[in-house]
Amino acid sequence: MKYFSINLYRKMLNCAIAEGMSRDDFMHLPTPIDTIGDLQAIPADEFFAIHELLDEKLGPGFSVRVGQQMKIEDYGVLGLSWRTCSWAGEIFERSERYFRLLSNMFIWQIEEAGDLSHVHLNREAHRRGLELSTEASLSATVVVLQAMTEKNILPIQVSFKHKPPKDLGSYQEAFQCPVLFNQPYYSITYKTEDLRTRTAKADTSINRFLLERVEEETKGLKVVGNKLAFDVEKLIKDSLPSGIPSIHQVGEHMGMSNRTLTRRLSEAGVSFRDLIKKTQEGVAKNLLKNSSRSIAEIAFETGFSEQSAFNRAFKRWTGLAPVEFRKS
Repeated sequence: MKYFSINLYRKMLNCAIAEGMSRDDFMHLPTPIDTIGDLQAIPADEFFAIHELLDEKLGPGFSVRVGQQMKIEDYGVLGLSWRTCSWAGEIFERSERYFRLLSNMFIWQIEEAGDLSHVHLNREAHRRGLELSTEASLSATVVVLQAMTEKNILPIQVSFKHKPPKDLGSYQEAFQCPVLFNQPYYSITYKTEDLRTRTAKADTSINRFLLERVEEETKGLKVVGNKLAFDVEKLIKDSLPSGIPSIHQVGEHMGMSNRTLTRRLSEAGVSFRDLIKKTQEGVAKNLLKNSSRSIAEIAFETGFSEQSAFNRAFKRWTGLAPVEFRKS
């Protein structure tokens, strides 16, 4: 499975919130914002999908702006190991071995051509989200190298395979050099001497210790997929107007026995009952906030045959009666 670190996902959502979106906008994602605390990684397709969503909502250059907000600390122990390595370009030489803590889709390659060094990010862009992820990666490279060296080293040129956006403002501000599109490769070019700049906190012994920690984390990396739970929630949501579905009904749709579905949901850290409650609550809140439907209609849409039962359940979920929630 292709994946990305949950730290990169969290950073992207936090940057979107800083640009005006709210946490509520991210509560109905396959990996909701309030569930990421215990995860290590998310499937790559989810990561690309949120890139595409935020590019549409927040406009051209959002991915580049995310890259500019990356801090060494956002990369965990891997970032700390970068800070203490000997020279700036060393992080790319560690790509194949250690970058899988961030994703198994990073393949960096340095091509030295005399005074210039081209740092290639070898990816085949099969969807828009991957293009945007690459923009974020190359943008982050600029701030990471500056943080490592504590010097204002800047690239000479940046190349993208995809076509340019309508507004290049964020790109020009981030890279401060020619930015080319419709190129045969993804790359960022630096002066060779800049990539050989000694890092500000180079320390061989500390770096060796941190690399041991990185090795431990790399071996223990587990990817937690949320697609199954998301698919179950969708089936529950579609069924609610006809009544609360049984696990048997949902399992039949998914080609699983009750026992298999229960076990796989348990492995994902949820139960079928949890998903029923979460889906009902989510549908109810959305309709109360964003529609003019009556409470009785909303009760029906959330699987209740009586409004009084819905009122009691909603009060139990939120501490408020439906009417009070709508007013608030």
